[in-house]
Amino acid sequence: MLKIFFLIFMAGGIPVAVAMAGASLVYILFTGSLPPFVVIHRMVSGIDSFPLLAVPFFILAGNLMNNAGITTRIYNFALALVGWMKGGLGHVNVLGSVIFAGMSGTAIADAAGLGTIEIKAMKEHGYSTEFAVGVTAASATLGPIIPPSLPFVIYGMMANVSVGALFLAGILPGVMLAILMMITVAYFAHKNKWGADVKFSSTRLFKALTELAVVVGWPLLIWLLVAKLGTPPQLTVFAGLASLFVLDKLFKFEALLPIMTPVLLIGGMTTGLFTPTEGAIAACVWALILGFAWYRTLSWKMFVKVCLDTIETTSTVLFIVAAASIFGWMLTATGVTTDIAAWVLGFTKEAWVFLLLANLLMLFVGCFLEPTAAITILVPILLPIATQLGVDPIHFGLVMVLNLMIGLLHPPMGMVLFVLARVAGLSFERTTIAILPWLVPLLVALAVITYVPSLVLWLPKMFF
Repeated sequence: MLKIFFLIFMAGGIPVAVAMAGASLVYILFTGSLPPFVVIHRMVSGIDSFPLLAVPFFILAGNLMNNAGITTRIYNFALALVGWMKGGLGHVNVLGSVIFAGMSGTAIADAAGLGTIEIKAMKEHGYSTEFAVGVTAASATLGPIIPPSLPFVIYGMMANVSVGALFLAGILPGVMLAILMMITVAYFAHKNKWGADVKFSSTRLFKALTELAVVVGWPLLIWLLVAKLGTPPQLTVFAGLASLFVLDKLFKFEALLPIMTPVLLIGGMTTGLFTPTEGAIAACVWALILGFAWYRTLSWKMFVKVCLDTIETTSTVLFIVAAASIFGWMLTATGVTTDIAAWVLGFTKEAWVFLLLANLLMLFVGCFLEPTAAITILVPILLPIATQLGVDPIHFGLVMVLNLMIGLLHPPMGMVLFVLARVAGLSFERTTIAILPWLVPLLVALAVITYVPSLVLWLPKMFF
C-alpha cells in the first residue's frame, strides 16, 4: 500500500521528496499503526548526521570556485596542455571537467560553469553545437566520480561506509572515464579531419607541464618529508602550502592553486589530518583565500549571492534526504525491502546477474529521479542484496553513482540536458540526440567498473 500511495503521488506530478514524505504520512494515517508525529521525528533524525555537514560546505566550495573566475583559469590551463592536439577543444573540454570535478562534486555545476565557456569557444572555432554539447554533457558526469563528490557523501551516510574510501575509489574509474572520452574525441577528430585549435607553443606547453609536475610532485615531497624524514606533519604541510604560493607568484602559473584542491582534500583525508566533513570546510577556506586574497576576484556582494545560492541548493538536497529517510524506514518496517530481497535471491544467487539487473534498474530510475533521491530510495533496497551476494558496498556505491550520472543525460528528467539546452540555445530534442554517441564510452566504463571491482577497490584497500 505504501508503494501504491507513492506511485499515485508521483503520477500526479508531485515532487519526489514531497511524494516520499506524503506517501509515508498517508500510509500511517490510513493504517493507524503509528502516531503521525513519527514522520517528523524520522525526517529530523534522518538529517541529524555528522557526515551530512559536508554537503553544504562542498556546495559552497564549488560555488565559490565557479564565481571567482577559477573556471577560466582551468580552461586556459587545459588549453595549453592539450589544445594543440587534433580536436583540441574537445580534449580541453574533458580535461577541464576532470580538474573542475575536484572542486565542485556535482555534474550540474560542471555543465553550468565550465560548459558555458567551453561551448561558446567550440562554436567560435567551427565545431557543431551538437558535438560541443555532447562532449560537455559526457564530461560533466566526471563531477561526482572524481572526488570530492556529493553523491558519495549521501551514499556513504545511507550505506554506513567511509566517505574517504569512496572518494579514493572514484579516482581510477574517473581517470578511465576521461581516457575513454578523449579517445572518443580523437575518433571524431580523425573522422571529420579536424586540426588543432591553437598553435603549438613549446613554451606554453612546458609551463603547463611544469605546473602539472608541481601538482604531482608536491604531495610526494610532503609524504617523503613526513614519513621518511620524520618532520612534524602540520608544520610541513603549512610550509608546503606557503611554497605553493611562492611558486605561483614567481612563475605566474595559470591554475596551480585551484588544481591543488583535490590533492589537499585526498591527502588530508588519507593521512588522517581531517575527516571528509572537515575537508569540506578546508575546501571552503581554500576557495575563500584564493577568491578574496590571492586572485581578488570575489567581492562581498558576490559572496553573499554565493551563500544564498548555497542555502537554496543545500535546503533542496537535505529535504530530499529527510523525506527519503522516513520513506526508507517505512519500506523496511513494512517488509518491502525484505520481500524484494527474497524475490531477487529466489531468482538468482549469482552476483554478476544481480549486478546486471541492478544496472538496468538504476539506469531506468536515473532517467526519472534526481540522484540524491534515487540514492536514498535505492540503497535500502539494493545494498542488503548486494552484501548478501558478496558485493563490496564501496564497489556498489561507484556502480550506483555512475548509473545515476548517466541518467542525468536522459530524458525526461535529465537535469544536465536542461542546463546544456539553455546554455547552448538548442532544443531539448536536439540536445538529447547530440548526447547519444557519448553514451558509448560511458556504458563501456560502466561495464568495466561493474565487473572489474579491483579497479575501484585498489586505492581504498591500500589506504583504509
